Amino acid sequence: MSQSDQELQIAEQKTVLFYDDAVTAVRLADGRVFIPVRPICETLGLDWSAQYRRITNDLVLGDVAMSVAVTTTDIEKGSRRPLTSEMICLPLDYLNGWLFGVNAKRVKDEIRDRLVRYQKECYQVLNEAFQDGRLTTETDVDVEALLAQDSPAAQAYQIAMAVVRMARQQLIMEARLDTAVSTLSEHGERLDQLEAAVGGEHVTEVQAAQISQAVKAVAIAIGKKTKRNEFGGVYGELYRKYGITSYKMLPAKKFEEAMNFLTEWHQNVAGDAPF
Repeated sequence: MSQSDQELQIAEQKTVLFYDDAVTAVRLADGRVFIPVRPICETLGLDWSAQYRRITNDLVLGDVAMSVAVTTTDIEKGSRRPLTSEMICLPLDYLNGWLFGVNAKRVKDEIRDRLVRYQKECYQVLNEAFQDGRLTTETDVDVEALLAQDSPAAQAYQIAMAVVRMARQQLIMEARLDTAVSTLSEHGERLDQLEAAVGGEHVTEVQAAQISQAVKAVAIAIGKKTKRNEFGGVYGELYRKYGITSYKMLPAKKFEEAMNFLTEWHQNVAGDAPF
C-alpha cells in the first residue's frame, strides 16, 4: 500500500454533513477522493478491529486501501492530540463495496437504520460534495425539479451530462479496443512462434534460392521453344498454385512439394530434371 509523496499529497479536505453526522473526505493531488474508514465505524458503532481485518483481508479493498494523513477538526483547546494523524482510507468509489459488506440484519437494532442510510445515500452525498460543492444533505431547493425544467440552464446541464457520459463510454470503448488489439497481436506472435516451431514459417533463404533456380530453369526451357521471356509466366503459375505473392513467402512445409512441381514441369518441357 506504499505510495509516493506526490500521490499522498492532500489537495483538499472537506467535512460533509450527512444528516446529523460529520463525514471527512480528502482529495489527493492526483484527483482521487479518499474516505477515512475508522470515524465511520465509530459513528455506526462497528468494531474497528474487525472491519480493519475485513478490509485488509479482502483482495480488492486491501489493494486499494491506503494510509492518509488527515487533519483532525474536533481537537479541544489545550489537548495534546496531534493535529494530523494517519488513517486507513478507502477510495470514494469503493466506499459502498465496504459498506454493503456489513450485513444490516446482523447489527444492533439501534444502528440498523443509520447503517442502511449510509449504504443508500452516503456515496452520493460525498460524491456531490466534490463534484458540485454540496456539503450537506439539506437543500432549500428541489434540484431534481430544477433540472427537469425546460430552461436554458437546465438544457445546458443535461447536454453537458450527456457529453460526459458519451466521453466516458468512448474512453471505455477505446480502452477495450486497445486491449483487444494488444491481445490479437500477442496471439499473432504466439501463432508465428508456433508455426516456426512446427515448420509453418516461410522458406529459408537457402530454400528460396533453390526455388528461384528451379523457376529459372523451367522458364529457360520453355523460352527455348516459345522464343519469349517466360519468367513471369512460371512465377505467376507458382504464385497462383500456392496462393502467395513472392517465392520467399512459400510456407516451409510446402518446399518439397513446390520443388517436385517445378521438377515435373521441367521434365515435361525438356525431358530431364537438372535440379
